[in-house]
Amino acid sequence: MNTINLFPEIIAAEKRIKGKILNTPLYPSNYLSSLSGGKVYLKLESEQFTGSFKARGALNKILATPEEARKRGFITASTGNHAQGFARALQIARATGTIFLPENASPAKVEALKNYPVTLKFFGNSSLETELHAKSVAQKTGKIWVSPYNDPLIIGGQGTIGMEINCQSKEPIDYVLGCIGGGGMMAGVSTAMKSISPTSKIIGCLPEKSPEMYLSVQQGKVVFIDYEETLSDGSAGGLEEDSITFPICRKLIDEYSLVSEKEIAKSIRLVAEKHHKIIEGAAGVAVASFLKDIKKFEGKTVAIIICGANISMDKLKDCLEA
Repeated sequence: MNTINLFPEIIAAEKRIKGKILNTPLYPSNYLSSLSGGKVYLKLESEQFTGSFKARGALNKILATPEEARKRGFITASTGNHAQGFARALQIARATGTIFLPENASPAKVEALKNYPVTLKFFGNSSLETELHAKSVAQKTGKIWVSPYNDPLIIGGQGTIGMEINCQSKEPIDYVLGCIGGGGMMAGVSTAMKSISPTSKIIGCLPEKSPEMYLSVQQGKVVFIDYEETLSDGSAGGLEEDSITFPICRKLIDEYSLVSEKEIAKSIRLVAEKHHKIIEGAAGVAVASFLKDIKKFEGKTVAIIICGANISMDKLKDCLEA
């Protein structure tokens, strides 16, 4: 399966969205560093506009769309984080759009979307089911489809995280850990990192209850599994069969790590306790993967992507009390 080189798009995205997104901190974690005997940094996309890295890709996609074409309107589908990034991008571009969400989308994320002038519609019980329906509606109505991950412009925007990590770090990064759902973020980050720092190893982190990308890579083709509820709701759901993220992740992700719900909850609690920061389940997946295989990182320089902070109060409370 051929892959395309998206590094030029990442460079273009960096210029296109500059000043409209936050250059988030690469925050040193003294606590995690003490556990590994190395240097561990948290890339705090949880501090990004809309509380998630998704603000980058959606903005790049919409700003790259010619102004005349924007008049057709946009459609997307999301469990919440991409939706917020999409809504903010529409606001910046002064465009209109509709967001389709699964019926079981996080109430906290749905509530946040009500602050934007976008139309919300609900369909299906999984990310993939909702995406396929929304994409069909876009094709029928002539509106512009904005994929949460399966688009070079989306991946390009997310890849700017990798560019920032390289610029912010004073020493070479040995490992980058980040959660994988559809793969847009880690396809972009791995492209940027491997282009600038080829010796850096990229670890894709997934919840045991939603390991679609891992299973797809193992079997050499996109596979589908039944939906299971997970704390990592932002990464839950399947891939489109033709997703361009699959061959990129297959080629550039060096290792994969799967973690349990208990490990995710523990990591959310740990970050709150040690760093006084709220993180969502998908971010907890990456921290849990670091803790699960701590010996691998002894003496190494590690960047953990804290991909978002959008967690419901009920889930957060459960994690903190566990």
